[in-house]
Amino acid sequence: MKYIAGILIVAVLGIGLALMLAPAKNREQAWQIGSPLAKERVKIGVLYFSDPVRVISSDAYSHDAGLRAMQRALGISDSQIIRKTNVPGSEPATMHAMLECIMAGANIIIVTSSSYMAATEALAAGHPNVIFAVVATHGQSSTNLTTYYGRISQAKYLGGIVAGLRTSSNKIGYVAAKGQDNQLVTSAVNAFALGVASVNPKARVHRKVMHRWFDPNGEYWAAYDLIMRGCDVIAQYSDTPGPQIMAQQAGMWGIGYNSDMHHVAPEAVVTSVIWNWGVYYTYLVQSVIDGSFTAKPYLGDLGDGMVGLAPFNEPLLPAGAAEAVAVAREKIVSGQFGVFEGLLKTNDGQLVGVEGRWPDVEIVRNMRWYYHNVVEVE
Repeated sequence: MKYIAGILIVAVLGIGLALMLAPAKNREQAWQIGSPLAKERVKIGVLYFSDPVRVISSDAYSHDAGLRAMQRALGISDSQIIRKTNVPGSEPATMHAMLECIMAGANIIIVTSSSYMAATEALAAGHPNVIFAVVATHGQSSTNLTTYYGRISQAKYLGGIVAGLRTSSNKIGYVAAKGQDNQLVTSAVNAFALGVASVNPKARVHRKVMHRWFDPNGEYWAAYDLIMRGCDVIAQYSDTPGPQIMAQQAGMWGIGYNSDMHHVAPEAVVTSVIWNWGVYYTYLVQSVIDGSFTAKPYLGDLGDGMVGLAPFNEPLLPAGAAEAVAVAREKIVSGQFGVFEGLLKTNDGQLVGVEGRWPDVEIVRNMRWYYHNVVEVE
């Protein structure tokens, strides 16, 4: 392992040296803060954790769909995009991929996993004429380094409403990539559970953890285990459509995630909690073109369309669900309701929270508990 790591470090250093000797045309592509950059000079490097083409409806798939939406909106050609797929989370491999993009003339690097944060921060400091954008809720922003994310808890709450009305057994399965130690996943589970409870106080959300972000086979069989425990609706915060495929094969219902999973399991998926990353990518690239880019973190929501629900699968939609979702959505978008509000009871009998609406930092950084209707399944 030390030998392999040594090779990677040498490779990274070699690329760094080559970058210093890069052709002048690459340096001409450089971005300057406060200055517009002609659209034809924009070049974007993108790092994906998996392959967006081979693994449909995955996290990488949804990011790539957003990138293509940006391309259509702004007229950015495929020749201006450098896609790096299956990039491991290790720092040497991440730096290697980003440096290759910079050598090829990239002046914007889009990093679609917070696992790459350490390497991104290191490279951003040494490449002030390249913009780095990382999907994360943490990290140190600087002149050329920014973060972006969305209030996915808002859409998860709406998905929970659909699940709560759809279940007949009052047992809803939830395949989670990570456990309580990961606040992003935990807050999503809790928002979903709150949505369930708002329409069906008797229902319980049975959460099963994968302990990894990407595990197609494991996610599929996790859903099977939940179904064997009596769950008749399968939801998820995991990377592949495996849980929805299992739901269809078992004759159950599902709430997909990342992108619209209806096309993968049309007989099971009632709706999906989706990311519209194109909202941010269009905003980012346009700001670079017109010279207005700032490193202020971006947090999208239902209002700007960065998160939401996919179109309902009408034959599977329970009575009253569309109306209940519409009412809740309007309250969230108008600011009347914030999903996480006041004191909440956990599944171990504690009271947590703050008076009034919770600040975002409490939701995405400090949450290490489950709402009272969540059942932890091993």
